[in-house]
Amino acid sequence: MGMRPATGLPSLSRRSRVLLVTALVLAALLLVGPRLTDAYTNWLWFGEVGFRGVYHTVLLTRILLFLVVTLVVAAIIWLALLLAYRSRPVFVPVSGPGDPIARYRTTAMSHLRLFGLGIPLLIGVLSGLVAQSSWVTVQLFLHGGSFGVKDPQFNLDVGFYAFDLPFYRMVLNWLFVAVVIAFFANLVTHYVFGGVRLSGREGTLSTAARVQLAVLAGMFVLLKAIAYWFDRYALLSSTRKEPTFTGGSYTDINAVLPAKLILLSIAVICALAFFAGVVLRDLRIPAMAAALLVLSSVLVGAVWPLLVEQFSVRPNAADKESAYIERNIEATRAAYGITSDKVEYVDYKGVAQKDPVSLPADRSTIENIRLLDPNLLQPTFIQRNLQLRNFYGFPDPLDIDRYTINGETADYIVAARELQPQNLADNQKDWINQHTVYTHGNGFVASPANKVNVAPPTDPSKAAQTDSGGGGYGYPVFDVPGPNGTTLKTVSDLGTPEAEQAIKVTQPRIYYGELISKSDADYAIVGGNNQAPREYDTDTSQYTYTGAGGVPIGNWFNRFAFAAKYAERNILFSGAIGPDSKIIFNRNPRERVEHVAPWLTPDGDTYPAVVDGRIVWIVDAYTTLDNFPYAQRTSLDGVIEDSIDQTTGRLLPRKEVSYIRNSVKATVDAYDGTVKLYEVDKNDPVLQAWMGVFPGAVTPESEISADLRAHFRYPEDLFKVQREMLAKYHVDDPREFFTNNAFWSVSNDPTQEGAAAGAHQPPYYVLLGDPKTGKPSFNLTSVMVGYKRNFLSAYIQAASDPENYGKLTVYKLPVDSQTPGPGQTQTSMTTSDEVSRDRNLLTGGNVNKIRYGNLLTLPVGDGGILYIEPWYLERNTGGTNAPSYPQLVKVLASYRDKVGYGSTVEEALNKVLPGSGSAATTQPNQQGTTPPNQGTTPPDQGGAVTPPTVGKDAAVKQIDDALRAVTDAQKSGDLGALGKALEQLQTAVDAYEKAGG
Repeated sequence: MGMRPATGLPSLSRRSRVLLVTALVLAALLLVGPRLTDAYTNWLWFGEVGFRGVYHTVLLTRILLFLVVTLVVAAIIWLALLLAYRSRPVFVPVSGPGDPIARYRTTAMSHLRLFGLGIPLLIGVLSGLVAQSSWVTVQLFLHGGSFGVKDPQFNLDVGFYAFDLPFYRMVLNWLFVAVVIAFFANLVTHYVFGGVRLSGREGTLSTAARVQLAVLAGMFVLLKAIAYWFDRYALLSSTRKEPTFTGGSYTDINAVLPAKLILLSIAVICALAFFAGVVLRDLRIPAMAAALLVLSSVLVGAVWPLLVEQFSVRPNAADKESAYIERNIEATRAAYGITSDKVEYVDYKGVAQKDPVSLPADRSTIENIRLLDPNLLQPTFIQRNLQLRNFYGFPDPLDIDRYTINGETADYIVAARELQPQNLADNQKDWINQHTVYTHGNGFVASPANKVNVAPPTDPSKAAQTDSGGGGYGYPVFDVPGPNGTTLKTVSDLGTPEAEQAIKVTQPRIYYGELISKSDADYAIVGGNNQAPREYDTDTSQYTYTGAGGVPIGNWFNRFAFAAKYAERNILFSGAIGPDSKIIFNRNPRERVEHVAPWLTPDGDTYPAVVDGRIVWIVDAYTTLDNFPYAQRTSLDGVIEDSIDQTTGRLLPRKEVSYIRNSVKATVDAYDGTVKLYEVDKNDPVLQAWMGVFPGAVTPESEISADLRAHFRYPEDLFKVQREMLAKYHVDDPREFFTNNAFWSVSNDPTQEGAAAGAHQPPYYVLLGDPKTGKPSFNLTSVMVGYKRNFLSAYIQAASDPENYGKLTVYKLPVDSQTPGPGQTQTSMTTSDEVSRDRNLLTGGNVNKIRYGNLLTLPVGDGGILYIEPWYLERNTGGTNAPSYPQLVKVLASYRDKVGYGSTVEEALNKVLPGSGSAATTQPNQQGTTPPNQGTTPPDQGGAVTPPTVGKDAAVKQIDDALRAVTDAQKSGDLGALGKALEQLQTAVDAYEKAGG
């Protein structure tokens, strides 16, 4: 009976091979073509912004890492295959006519290069593609330095954990991958070519197979021994005790750490046993060693630490973990920038010790109480902005910044008036119009945060009446008093002469912004090309872009590249594109910073500012680590998300960190897109490492202009992370830390309804009077309540002014304080009889809607807490989808057990702190209020506070406010308002005379 010869793979016809090759080429073009197009257009873009060195460095690092890992992994696998093939037995018995192994053997023999080179290369390429994403690890290893701080366990510099250890573990992981795959590749090759036979009960191994497999197994176990060594260091970032604390616990240091050393020793012995298999025919010794390693891993590596945890630590957890909690406290404070040199703790009684009216700082605070809520007033900004067209818009929410105008510093609600592509309608959506005509926004808009156009009526029934055409009340104003009795506009655009601008802007056109980039195809094509101006500028003029931004597309190669990038044939064939044309893309300021600095994590709130006459976007950016030893690890998206994010859908960073610094402030010019990265923390080792990776990418701090520095704000995302850390890490005693009794919590936002009701209250930017100078200072503030309690526990503020930027002040209330928190205050204010009654009148039986503004918390009276909340009325102007424009209608105040309620801050304050309303900013048409003759309630602790009287300085301020009201009334042409303003002026003059003036 003859034996049927083994056959290989069926051969393909010439036509089939041609079709197969053609299909593979097309598939490769479809896969690689878009990537090549993106690579080329990105190269052009990085050249435009002046960061091509960043692009080259990242690309070169990725390519080199890809090649190294590909070659190393492929070489190890190839060597394993080669040795197995060359040491194959000469004669291989066949088990029968249907032996499948013989068929595979014949196929492999007939395609040696395909299997011998193709398989290692394929696995190597796949490994390289995965490994190239670790370019950050490689660059930090090459350029990382010292932190100057050593860990408490191994006495190694933190730089080892931040820069070196991740690289060592990455190398080790890829060696594991290569050796494991090589082992199985060698085993399969020996099996196919007869070096390994499974016939019989035990099977047989050729000498070559035994030697090679033993060496590979020994290499694997030896790598495991090295891994045990590095695992020791990873214990300092252990998560065993989370959420209590991160880092090595008692069990980790006293059980797991010795276990790692024991397992390391056993692994080395096991590796030697496998290497001994090279000369010994008996494989039982390596097998016994492997069994010992597995058994030891279970008993020593898992069971022993579990027993220590259960029977030694848990019954005495507070004592056992005390030393390790202390390590965690120290490391976390250092990692998150909340050490004692950066945070000042102040004991705060929660009850006023002094009369707020008598303190210059408190008068400054009251004068600058913010009435406008940037989270609610975006529709109102649109409606009140006179030159707005359907294609313009403002970001939601608006932003807050401070400006000094005519010698007075005040905070302003600010926004850039951007082009909003989603608002284009009908023929405006035509490709030519959308991408070559409607290309830019127009102007910077600001409104004083403590003023409205007209004070709301005191009678709620009148306030609830629908606005007439006269402009209404409670709306933002867009002008401020100028020098010599003039009025300056706070809208700086093409329609406002520079001489009339309060905030002078030399180039108001906005080509880069948050809204303009929100389109399916984020690009605009600009350039003259010897044609008439095409871009819409105003209703009577067109414009041709003259800035430095944009990538030239005058040549056909670039036109083809961008036509392919955006899948748009009009880029190729449009006559609007000529030799001078440029394409502006990547127009979102935050994303531009992300592109030029991929090693930074940008803050979620980008805000516009006028700096040296130009509109720029300021982006705060962070350096982060996820492996700072013993520092608490936290998820950024979890601690950053608040009630505003719930309603706006703002993008949150999805990453875990154990170290964060706001080391870079970035600016993006709104006209030409220029990106600048400024160093603001010279002591950050992570930033120094990245400056070594990308020399010249970060501008030294010395080049920050005074005007730019004046608009730096303490970043919100960093503040949210720090307040979350301070909620626990203000505690010094590790035993008290373990009990959680002294912890704080971030208050929920009581002004929200629906899904956002349970979200954290956002921090608020406010102007607070400086206790030393009495002048207003710009701060980011937040309140903290007790752990699972509603009473106020602390008040945190972060300074933003240049002279004390970054200073954190924590006002700590007594543990037994009964000062109400935001939730309790909101309840007491909204449920008072007068408020409830007036709310029903204002809403008109739920026809209109009351919107709660920011519930601001202000420290006053050297120990007291004052709450202020503006109320806004949203009128139902007809239909469910009809636009509504929130307008200020009432102001609520709360101080201790009192609730103040009125149409103005002055009226509300005088009901809770009689006389303090005199310090508030007077609103146009504001009706005079007489403080009730009851005085301020005496504090629970300390002496009585005497009833305040209107002094000469206060009377002068009232005269100034009255004169301003007269001026506003004259300009508005409202005779009724003018009469009231004159009466107010006479009252102020009389008060001045009574005060001895």
